Amino acid sequence: MPSRPTAPASPLATARGLQQGLARRQALLAALGVGAAAAGAWWGLRQHGGTAPHTSTPTTSTADTASAAPAVPSASAPLLQGDLLQAGFWQQSFDTPAGGTLSLGATQGHPMLLNFWATWCPPCVKEMPELERFHREFGARGWRVIGLAIDGPTPVREFLHKVQVGFDIGLAGFGGTELAQALGNDTGGLPFSVLVDAQGRIRHRKMGATHFDELAAWAQGLASV
Repeated sequence: MPSRPTAPASPLATARGLQQGLARRQALLAALGVGAAAAGAWWGLRQHGGTAPHTSTPTTSTADTASAAPAVPSASAPLLQGDLLQAGFWQQSFDTPAGGTLSLGATQGHPMLLNFWATWCPPCVKEMPELERFHREFGARGWRVIGLAIDGPTPVREFLHKVQVGFDIGLAGFGGTELAQALGNDTGGLPFSVLVDAQGRIRHRKMGATHFDELAAWAQGLASV
């Protein structure tokens, strides 16, 4: 028995079908766009900070991160030549937890211990009393100790309310990883310490927690040179 011919679709049905197909394509493209953006954000984080040992995942709000980010040094102002700090380094400045400004230029001409840390980094928190002891015992000899927090203002203020220190703290934000990398922190891990002599030359670098005896030996070694 011959089959009955199929009636052609009406113009209205055809238009509805095209609209539904277009809507499905737009939804698919939007989903792909979101996935690509997420992948790009993940890759950007890997490029800037990376996943490093001795750290935990930060939980800082977007507002905190934005307000704590320092100015990115320009290519025309290099930070380091060999192990000697350049003008681009001394031009760096950061907000402080108390609302002031910390200028690295104010430390120029002094031996300095520069420590990169974060409240979400357990080894950083553990070594804080060691840094404070170094500050108390060597500050009178002209040493400057600076802690640059790779963190947001709110957690840093809350931490310093519980653990009080006498040395300078700057809010470097997560953009501070770029400064640490420029000074030799190739892995992006924390804590990261840099010992600088009075002539502005880096004499020691250390990835991971340090302690008073080690820092004191470094400082005394400089004095004997």
